[in-house]
Amino acid sequence: MTEAPDPLPRAYTPTKATELGVAARLGFRNLRRRLTGGAAPAPDLAGFRRHFQTVLKRLPAGTLVDARLVELPSTQKPWTGSGIRLDPGDKVTVFSIGRTDLAKPLDIWVAPPFQLWFKLGAGPVFRGTRASHSFVADKSGDFSLASYFPGEWATPDGRLGTDPADYEKVSGTMLAAVLVWAVPIEDGLRALAALGDFEGLVAGELDRLFAGREPPDGWKHLWLLGNSETFFRCEVPGHERAIGCDTKRDVAILQYDADMPLEPGLRLEWQWRVDRLPGDLREDSLPSHDYLSIAVEYDNGQDLTYYWSAALPIGTVYRCPLPTWKTRETHVVLRSGTAELGHWLGETRDIHADYGAAIGGAIPARVKRVWLIANSLFGRGRGEATFADIALVKGEQRIPVG
Repeated sequence: MTEAPDPLPRAYTPTKATELGVAARLGFRNLRRRLTGGAAPAPDLAGFRRHFQTVLKRLPAGTLVDARLVELPSTQKPWTGSGIRLDPGDKVTVFSIGRTDLAKPLDIWVAPPFQLWFKLGAGPVFRGTRASHSFVADKSGDFSLASYFPGEWATPDGRLGTDPADYEKVSGTMLAAVLVWAVPIEDGLRALAALGDFEGLVAGELDRLFAGREPPDGWKHLWLLGNSETFFRCEVPGHERAIGCDTKRDVAILQYDADMPLEPGLRLEWQWRVDRLPGDLREDSLPSHDYLSIAVEYDNGQDLTYYWSAALPIGTVYRCPLPTWKTRETHVVLRSGTAELGHWLGETRDIHADYGAAIGGAIPARVKRVWLIANSLFGRGRGEATFADIALVKGEQRIPVG
């Protein structure tokens, strides 16, 4: 088994030259796709609008309480009112289309499954896991929508923690159809499907309601990234507490509370089988920062994340290239390349020593959580992996995680 160098080197901060080099490669790829007809088609906003304007009028009387089409320019900072006020028990489905272009020359854009967020009254904020989402209101309030990136939430009520002027740097539009049902949600969706679907949105929402993936018991999503269907419990012979990971065009962080003293010799151990990496470029650049990892969160807010790189050497350590994460997250390349993909591999890391070597400064007093991370948002590739047998180990004491 190939181990990362021990001790780890001190983390570096990715340079502008690194980002420019990756951007040049992505720009060339985008140009080649456009010249060969392989570029993704623009979202059919007009077709979406015509479809819902037509079918909503044809629904049987008494099916809907209200319905609105809400346009969300990507340059418009949160929040945008839907014109609908909900009460406890109101049944809602939202369908959406469109995208936000973060870097058009590089073909980096974000679609509604992650980009479209909701808020009822004063919050908290939430999002769906697909380009559709159904829910039952748990309180009274005005229903609002938001286009998320390039922002980031500072508080669960939807206050931005980033500069609102950043929204002037992006482009694109999303369009949402907000439906308030007078009938059970499933009945309303089936009535809608009988009138014709649009790009599989209704079928997808019915599938999500009956077969959508839920996170394993004891794990929770990082609230500011929202829920996902990325991680799920699975059964793997010979391994305990296995968690599958399947990511595409999304980002998710799953957290498990593991509060304990950070003492010398404390280790994080796990088994993993990575079948597919979400990207093929070095990940220490913002436009190529797609990866699969397991991480430890310390009580000072720092996290150290061990991941499998597509291109960087084993033992590479760097601060996160994302502006809102660079002061709190450090990445460690534990595996690299494609030779070992599809094989179960065991890992053990001294998370006390790794903190001191990679991050430095005062050692935190405690470990707070273990994370699983999957990011495929920027390159929109697909990543697949399975994690199992996760544990915190001190001497002979072994504390299972998850």
